[in-house]
Amino acid sequence: MPVPQVAIVGRPNVGKSSLFNWLARRRLAIVDDYEGVTRDRMTTLIESEDKFFELTDTGGLGIEDPDDLTADVRRQIEFAINSADVILLVVDIQTGVMPLDEMVVERLRAVERPVILVANKADQAHHDAHADEFHRLGRGRLITVSTTQNRNRDELLELIRDRLPPSDETFTEPTMKLTIVGRRNVGKSTFVNTLAESERMIVSEVPGTTRDSVDVHFEVDGQTFIAIDTPGLRKRKSQRTDLEYYGMHRAQRSIRRADVVLMFFDAAETVSKVDKQLIGYIIDNYKPCVFVVNKWDQLMGSVPTERWVRYLRRQFPTLSYAPIAFITGQSGKNVKALLNHSTMLFKQARERVSTGQLNRLLRAAIEAHQPPLYQNRRPKVYYATQVASEPPTIVIMCNEPKAFANDYQRYLLSVLRDHLKFGEVPIKLYLQKRARNDTEDAINS
Repeated sequence: MPVPQVAIVGRPNVGKSSLFNWLARRRLAIVDDYEGVTRDRMTTLIESEDKFFELTDTGGLGIEDPDDLTADVRRQIEFAINSADVILLVVDIQTGVMPLDEMVVERLRAVERPVILVANKADQAHHDAHADEFHRLGRGRLITVSTTQNRNRDELLELIRDRLPPSDETFTEPTMKLTIVGRRNVGKSTFVNTLAESERMIVSEVPGTTRDSVDVHFEVDGQTFIAIDTPGLRKRKSQRTDLEYYGMHRAQRSIRRADVVLMFFDAAETVSKVDKQLIGYIIDNYKPCVFVVNKWDQLMGSVPTERWVRYLRRQFPTLSYAPIAFITGQSGKNVKALLNHSTMLFKQARERVSTGQLNRLLRAAIEAHQPPLYQNRRPKVYYATQVASEPPTIVIMCNEPKAFANDYQRYLLSVLRDHLKFGEVPIKLYLQKRARNDTEDAINS
């Protein structure tokens, strides 16, 4: 199962970032009285009573950003809400219920995930009596906390743990969901029709024919799949209608739903800004991805595949592990091979590795290339464990996470990818601080 997601939401200046830092026990998010400091989502891994979850801080709902980034902030918040398994709705007990609080509750009205109503800034016990008025919001279990006075942190964590998805659910083989994304007229709908062996999607030379994300069930060799066709996209300044604007949101939502994303390119066109935006979203969501160069029949014989491979590797170096497929969607050439490879990625993302195997590999990697000195001392690694799949999520316990620079983390990821069954899928890597036990030796001691 993937790591459960817990999102912090609320109006500006209720203490969301303070709550984030407090629960994480680290100063990760900027805290300031000025409204709108938080714009991007910030996520960290929390361990509580042997349970892991990812906690996400968001910007304030209802604020108008002075730099005209209101829509961008709103999208970040919507992403966190849509991805969450549990939502922490934060209010300010000292100001009482405000109109923006009611607006936030209205936004959450249709959300079916558990909501915990966190009345923050209850610095003294007598403040708790003021919490009763928040019951009229009618959403979530109410708890009073104070991040500055450290009140009721354990109680809040217990409420979160109780509402996390169970980890002992009966395993069932899910149907793989393939999301097909790309610019307009790269052949996504034609490809889906080829998979479904029917005219399931309207195909036209007119750009933008597909206006919504559409699920298409199809069967190959007795196994059922879902292909999610998405609207073709163009750069934001060229979006002229609401349908085009919401097309990007639907494509993003489809990427979040995907088990594997097929990123389509037109063999006759160069990479665009829209392509890079989509790739960035795929990376942010840790989705297995295949670069699909479509309409290859139009260039076959005139352009070698190696040239396109080098070109894509230069354009997207952070996805150097992603496979590249050359297909002709209209005729079906190489489509079956693409589907088979996508199934392999799906399986890779769900693989698990034993703690013993992981630590033997980590020990060998560190012996071959020690982490650089940090403040004149060699950072210590105690052990590593895989805590989730889809994506594979590895936690390395060490004495000082900040000592491991990004290039060294990339080195460790490359070793994991080269020697484990995660060769072509993204891996989430977390470095968690842990004090050394008297009886415990570091891997690189």
